[in-house]
Amino acid sequence: MLYKEPAPIKDRENPFESMMSRFNIAAEILGLDEEVYNVLKTPTRQVIVNVPVTMDDGKVRVFEGYRVIHSTILGPSKGGIRFAPDVFLDEVKALAAWMTWKCAVVDIPYGGAKGGVICDPFSMSAGEMERLTRAYTQALVDTFGPDQDIPAPDMGTGPREMAWLMDEYSRMKGSTIHAVVTGKPLVLGGSLGRVEATGRGVMVSAMAAMDKLGMDPAKSTAVIQGFGNVGAWAAKLMAERGVKILGISDVSGAYWNDNGIDIEEAIEYKNNNKGRLEGYKNAEKISNDELLISKVDVLVPAAVEDVITIKNVDQIQARLIVEGANGPTSYKADNIINEKGIMVVPDILANSGGVTVSYFEWVQNRMGFKWTLDRVNERAERIMNESFERVYAASQKYNVPMRIAAYIVAIDKVAMTYKYRGGF
Repeated sequence: MLYKEPAPIKDRENPFESMMSRFNIAAEILGLDEEVYNVLKTPTRQVIVNVPVTMDDGKVRVFEGYRVIHSTILGPSKGGIRFAPDVFLDEVKALAAWMTWKCAVVDIPYGGAKGGVICDPFSMSAGEMERLTRAYTQALVDTFGPDQDIPAPDMGTGPREMAWLMDEYSRMKGSTIHAVVTGKPLVLGGSLGRVEATGRGVMVSAMAAMDKLGMDPAKSTAVIQGFGNVGAWAAKLMAERGVKILGISDVSGAYWNDNGIDIEEAIEYKNNNKGRLEGYKNAEKISNDELLISKVDVLVPAAVEDVITIKNVDQIQARLIVEGANGPTSYKADNIINEKGIMVVPDILANSGGVTVSYFEWVQNRMGFKWTLDRVNERAERIMNESFERVYAASQKYNVPMRIAAYIVAIDKVAMTYKYRGGF
C-alpha cells in the first residue's frame, strides 16, 4: 500500500489563498510587521521542470513537475512529492507553506517544501514510475540535498519511489547519501515507526485534548471518517487506550456498531479485501454523512478535505474533533464550530506525527545509527504532547480556538528565528 502523507487544504479555486486566510488571522493577532509578513507569505523558490520519460511502448512523454521551497528560515526545507493527475502549482505552494507551519508547531528544525508531478501513477508500470522518479530527481539534483531540501512520500509515491530517488541522487553525487530523503524502506535507512507515525500523533493529540476536557477514554466513544493508513492506525491506537470506536468509513461507505467495532478485525478484513471495507459484515452500513453527525464524544476526520462544511456543521454532535486529514473543516464552518463550543485539534498539529518521525529518520541517517521502535515512539509522543501544550497555552493566552493558536505558535517561531538571523 502506498503511504500517503497528510497534506494541506486543497481549494481548487486557489489553495494558497485558502491557506493564507487562517495565516492572516494569526499574523494580525501577533502584530506581525510588514517585512516579516511579506517574507513568510511568499515562497522562497518555485521550480518548474519538464521531465521526459520513455514509456513502455517506446514513446517519450514529457511530464511537468514542480518543487516549491516555501521557507528555509528554520533549516533545510522538508516536504513530500505528490504524483497525481490533478497536481497544479498553487496546490504545491499551499502544501509547501503548510509544511513550514507544521514543522514549526512541533519545533522541528525544518522549513517547508513540496513537490509534484502531473501524472497518473495508477496507470503506469513499475518501470515507467522508476524512470519518471529518476528523471525528476535528475532535474532537481541541485535543489535536493540533506542540508538543503529533503523530499518524502506523498500521494502516489511511497518507500519504493524514495528508494529510487535516493539511489539516483547518490549516483549523481558519487556516494551513498541516505539522508537526502525520508520515508525510505527500512533496509535503505528508513525509520521504525514511520508507517504508523501520523496515526499515532492523532491518538496522542486526542488523548491530550480529552484530558483537558475531562473525558475518560474508557468511557468515551469515537468515529473515524477515513480508514486508510492514518485513520486505521488512529483507530487501533485509540481503541488500545480504551476508546470505543463505534463507526469507521472509507470510499465504500460507513460502518456502525453500537457495541463497538473490532478494529483489529476490520483492519485485517480491509487488508484482505484490496484495501477496502466494502462488504464488511460485522457492522451496519450507514452513509458517510450520517457518520459525521453521529452522537459520539470524538470525531476523527482522516480522509479528505472539506467534509465538515456549512451544510452539516450545525448537526455535528461530537465534543471533540481531531483532524487526521488536512483541511477536513471548511473555513466557513470554523466559526459555527467555535460557537458550539467544540474543541478542534487542528490538522497542523494533530497529523504532524508523520513529519516528526521523518525528522527522526533524517537524524538517524546523519548519525549512522538506528533507534529502537520504543525510542522512536517515546520521543514522538513527547514531542506531540509538548506541542499540544504549547498550542493549548496559546489558545488560552489569546482566547482563540486551537486552530488559530497553532498558527500563532508556528508563525511566532518562524518570525523570531527570521529576526535573530538578521532578515534581509
